[in-house]
Amino acid sequence: MADERTGPVATEMLRRLDSALSPSRIELIDDSEPHRGHGGYNPEGESHFTLRIESPAFVDKGRVERQRMIYAALGDLMDARVHALSIRATAPGE
Repeated sequence: MADERTGPVATEMLRRLDSALSPSRIELIDDSEPHRGHGGYNPEGESHFTLRIESPAFVDKGRVERQRMIYAALGDLMDARVHALSIRATAPGE
């Protein structure tokens, strides 16, 4: 799921998403560094992410419902640690 270059926040995000949504594909990119000096940037890093996720759980769900499912899976990380999350959520075959 995660490799040694993945920080603790990303590792926890991947764990929660895997547990809640059983993705068939997932890519989580830490976009924090380009945001240095901007609002929401955390000097510890891991504050801005891009998520590309494919899951059977998204079949027959609209874009907003998929995003709500992702936010629910991530829970308190979205309040406490993650400032920005760009999401591309698809069902298999889309």
